[in-house]
Amino acid sequence: MFWVLFLLPAIVAAGLSCGRLCLAAVAAARPQPRPDGDQGLSCYEAAFLAGGPYRVADLTLVSMHRARRLLLAHTGWATVVDPEARDDLERSVLTAIGPGGQERIAAIRSGAAAADAVRSLADRLAGAGLAVPDAVRRGVSSSVRAVRSATLLITVLAVSALLMPGEGDTGRGEIAAWFALPLVLTLGCLVIARVEIHPYTRWASPDGRRLLGGLDPAGDPLTAVAVHGLRAVDDPRLRSALTSGRFAHRGQ
Repeated sequence: MFWVLFLLPAIVAAGLSCGRLCLAAVAAARPQPRPDGDQGLSCYEAAFLAGGPYRVADLTLVSMHRARRLLLAHTGWATVVDPEARDDLERSVLTAIGPGGQERIAAIRSGAAAADAVRSLADRLAGAGLAVPDAVRRGVSSSVRAVRSATLLITVLAVSALLMPGEGDTGRGEIAAWFALPLVLTLGCLVIARVEIHPYTRWASPDGRRLLGGLDPAGDPLTAVAVHGLRAVDDPRLRSALTSGRFAHRGQ
C-alpha cells in the first residue's frame, strides 16, 4: 500500500490548485465599476487595450518619429530631435533615452513600458471598467500555472506508483484508476479555464474589446498601430528600426 503515499499528495495538489483557480475565476468574473454613458478611446488607450504597455511604447515612438521630434534609425537606435515632451508618455520616452540624446530602441521600449505614465493609463482604464485589472490578470495566470504544475506532479507520482513492485491484491489498473481522478480534475479545470477564463488574461475587458471593435484604423496610421501593432507600420525602414533587437512580447 505504499502507492497510497503517492496518491495523497496528488489529491492535495489537485484540490488546492483547482480551488485556487476557482477563486481567481470568481474574482475575474466580478463586474468592474463603469462610469455611466459610453466613451471614446484615445490612440494611447486603444494601444493599451489591444496590446498592453509595450504597444503603448511602440505607438509613442511612432508618433514622435512621425512628428520629426525623434529619429528612429533602421540600426535600432533612437536620436532625440526635439527634447520637449507633449505629454507624460512622451516624457517617459525621453527619460528612457537619457541626457545623451541617443539610446537603443529596445531599451527605450522597456523603460517607457514600465514608466509611471503607462501604469497611470492602465489604472485609469481599469477604473473605467475597460481594462482587466492587473491583480486579476496576475491571479488568473498564476492559478492556471499552478494547475499545470499540479497536473505534471500528479503524472510523475502516478508513474512512480505504477513502477513500484506489486503489493497484495492491488493491481496496476486499480492504481491507475485512483490517480486518474485527480488528473481528470486538473485537466478538466485547464480546459474550462481555456474557454471561460482566457478572456480575463487579455488586456481589455469585454467593454474595452467592444470599444476597440468600433474603431476604424483605415486612413489613420497611428490608430492602425494602436489596434494592430507594428505590422501596421507601412514604412519598412521604420518597422525595421522598431523591431531591431527587440524581445518578443505577447500581443505586440
